[in-house]
Amino acid sequence: MTDSHCHLGSHRFTKEEIPDLIARAHERGVTRLITLATGEDDLIENLEIAQHSPSVHACLGIHPCDVHECRDDFESLLTPHLSDPKVAAIGETGLDYFHPAPEGWTDEDYHARQRDFLRRHFLLAREYGLNIVLHTRDRSGTGSFDDCLKIYDEFKDEVQAVFHCFPGPYSLAKRVFELGGLISFTGITTFKNAPLVVETATQSPPGSFMLETDSPYLAPVPHRGKRCEPAYTRETAEKIAELRDISLEQLRTETEATVCSFFRI
Repeated sequence: MTDSHCHLGSHRFTKEEIPDLIARAHERGVTRLITLATGEDDLIENLEIAQHSPSVHACLGIHPCDVHECRDDFESLLTPHLSDPKVAAIGETGLDYFHPAPEGWTDEDYHARQRDFLRRHFLLAREYGLNIVLHTRDRSGTGSFDDCLKIYDEFKDEVQAVFHCFPGPYSLAKRVFELGGLISFTGITTFKNAPLVVETATQSPPGSFMLETDSPYLAPVPHRGKRCEPAYTRETAEKIAELRDISLEQLRTETEATVCSFFRI
């Protein structure tokens, strides 16, 4: 199976331990990893990990929480690498209305820059024939999700999007599916206090979702509270198979077909 969203370039992982992280994942049946850049600082590091690891692919993008620190012409960071066969998609990008605006910025200006960057990420995805990995997060309501869907709607016929770490009810997931998009599930599906995610993981049609860890964050039960790693995809997969009353092998077959189609592997 595939961990469709992890951050091997995170400062919480040392370069020296990356081979062991990958090996532990393989031992648990997680034989493909997609590592995502979030900004200028970790872009090259994630790409180098992918280039040196046959089972790893990379996605390149600017996280919405990093737009204030990134150069205006962020495309100049990404375009030299987007034809690399180890680059599987654009991302992680999106909209984040949860975190407050950084010092010197108003929320309005900060969110406007996020929306501008997101639309330009979609343009890059369309130009290079890649799909896109999206982040949305709200302090309350669904503002970032709604705005992200509006921008996605402009490109839905040419670019497919996955809304990663999907936290919401099935009613929101259906809005993604109606645009031809996907969602992905993290270890949150194993949490006792996440009934909405459980509902969505149970009801989403086969082929509409992928599995991920978002490591080093969101470790599933029984590792909750610890640093997450790609090997823990297995725990999330086992829980979702149980919720859907299917075998782990059937879930693996369904999600791997979705992975290969979305990331064009």
